[in-house]
Amino acid sequence: MECAFCTSGIDHCHGTLVVHPDGGFAECTHGSCADLDRVRHALIIDCHTVDAECSCTLAVEVEAELRQAS
Repeated sequence: MECAFCTSGIDHCHGTLVVHPDGGFAECTHGSCADLDRVRHALIIDCHTVDAECSCTLAVEVEAELRQAS
């Protein structure tokens, strides 16, 4: 079975884009992925789906708590 995007020549990635909630950081599970644009990825998940203790998730939660406390 061939990938429809590959046979059509459409620029895409076969990896999963892992997006961090800080909005400025993403990473791909495909080792050779050079372009982290959301358009190129069919699979996009938040980092807390993979790692509930991701440091960026904790930082966003702490920042939100501090804003509520002030």
